[in-house]
Amino acid sequence: MSQLGKFITIILATSTLALTGCASKNKKSQVMVAPLGVGHGGNMGGYYGGPLVNNSDAIRNAARNIQGVVYFDFDSDAIKPEAARILDQQAQFLNSNQGARVQVAGHTDERGTREYNMSLGERRAAAVRSYLAGKGVNTANIEIISFGEEQPAATGSNEAAWSKNRRAELSY
Repeated sequence: MSQLGKFITIILATSTLALTGCASKNKKSQVMVAPLGVGHGGNMGGYYGGPLVNNSDAIRNAARNIQGVVYFDFDSDAIKPEAARILDQQAQFLNSNQGARVQVAGHTDERGTREYNMSLGERRAAAVRSYLAGKGVNTANIEIISFGEEQPAATGSNEAAWSKNRRAELSY
């Protein structure tokens, strides 16, 4: 084989390795993203894959007494002081009920691309998970999902509607 042939073979082999990478990569995020176009109560964007968390009736009933929605500023995943008060109650409940599992669903308003909003919803849910973990909650008991803009709490193209849609919902 000529020098040029060897050189081309080496370049092709190196390119193939670089493009395919390692087949056994570790998961970096345990987030579920709501699929595009799945219906939910007449709205587009719901998730029908089954519950992400499975708790006893006693846990679900006890959790009903805790506020389960926190709100975010525009284009932000920062936990606001009023959200921190709600999450402190959630953390206390979860630490008192070690077997309880919670789903945190991140949502956004309609502004931005679908891809950006799915990412922002994930960041919001992850921020809630991180906050709870900082309060001693076992992250193995927290599942996150992003719905982006797909499940608005309010409709309309104004700040009143948008502010209700920029949220994370905790459910048991």
